Amino acid sequence: MRFDDRVDAGRRLAARLEDFRDDGPVVLGLPRGGVPVAFEVAHALGAPLDVILVRKLGVPYHRELGFGAIGEGGIRVISEDIMRMSRVDEDDLAEVQRAEEAELARQAERFRGGRPRIPLAGRTVIVVDDGIATGASASAACRVARAEGAARVVLAVPVAPPDAAERIGPEADELVCLSTPPLFSAVGEWYRDFSQTADEEVVDLLRRSARETGRGGDESGGDCPARTGPVELPVEGGRVRLPGDLDLPAGAPGVVVFAHGSGSSRFSPRNRAVAAALGGAGLGTLLFDLLTPEEEADRANVFAVGPLAHRLTEVTRWLRRHVALPVCYFGASTGAAAALLAAADAAEEHARGEGEDITAVVSRGGRPDLAGDDRLAEVTAPTLLVVGGRDETVLDLNRQAAAALRCENRLAVVPGATHLFEEPGTLDAVADLACAWFTGHLAPPPAPAG
Repeated sequence: MRFDDRVDAGRRLAARLEDFRDDGPVVLGLPRGGVPVAFEVAHALGAPLDVILVRKLGVPYHRELGFGAIGEGGIRVISEDIMRMSRVDEDDLAEVQRAEEAELARQAERFRGGRPRIPLAGRTVIVVDDGIATGASASAACRVARAEGAARVVLAVPVAPPDAAERIGPEADELVCLSTPPLFSAVGEWYRDFSQTADEEVVDLLRRSARETGRGGDESGGDCPARTGPVELPVEGGRVRLPGDLDLPAGAPGVVVFAHGSGSSRFSPRNRAVAAALGGAGLGTLLFDLLTPEEEADRANVFAVGPLAHRLTEVTRWLRRHVALPVCYFGASTGAAAALLAAADAAEEHARGEGEDITAVVSRGGRPDLAGDDRLAEVTAPTLLVVGGRDETVLDLNRQAAAALRCENRLAVVPGATHLFEEPGTLDAVADLACAWFTGHLAPPPAPAG
């Protein structure tokens, strides 16, 4: 099998990767030649695209022999056996690493232009290159992706030698390759056009993909959200479209999805006040209407926390397809029960390897008891229950809910506040508590010790 060029190879590869669409994958291209292939894959799957930057750590007197690799965020993978056999000591390692870290930083700034890296924790990651020769770079990229927390690593290439699977070994969970010709000598011979990919092309493709997925720029296509503004959220198989307001500050570490209470909407002044405070702290926010006007006319729908939780889950899946960031929930009143039910469902899917967990949950004056003790026990997302000190009935219900939760949780009581937090300063206290909870759990984990 021969390919016209990297675009042709990427489109053919994307067709083989269609089954991964529902996993909400992140596509990572190895610069430079792997990025045009990865762009076509990401575009076809509606997935976010980033580069995976790795630098080989070569033995000082034999740089072609790699004893390890480094990636961004302090990730380092080392072959202790090769270090020992090559007599590379800690001073040698430090010297080589310093030089490669400088080049890594240069590439990151050059290619991304200030956009943050896409978090990989808990995600299915598809590492794409234009082909495998020795497999050293691809293997290192897979190791770095796994070290960054990827739940599943798929290496996808158009062409590779027949023994590619053995060369990659355990570094990838799956290898997807279109062609393994027996007479293989070089990747380029299987392309009619294998001209060099310039830095400028990599930059342009990353920028175009970021616009498509709403990660950067001011354009969006189809259902993809803009960085800030109104969005329509398709649910129930696209038969229902819910209005929402999405705000994604540059460099946001995560997105907080709001679930309003009974009789409220995305225009809830209290939720909007909290959302403004979270946005001021650099967090993304999504406020949306859980129900259509026709559905709201039946008051039974307003208190049906199970269906509301299902709808919240659908919106979350839509958001993950378009924005590659961790998701948190902020629920108010009955919306808190829906948020906790949706978080329990996400935890169950995550345990089966079918999706991502919710990063954190905050309940304001919530009714978590409506979720039921059995389902509360299934929530794994760290949960903060915020209740007014004068909201005595709801406070008792939240104490019982805190006892039923098995995840990290905290009950925070705002002195002098009633159920709606209308007293001066009480809503500010809620916003401060929520901001601290979300930012604390969205903080990246410390880099592993070298």
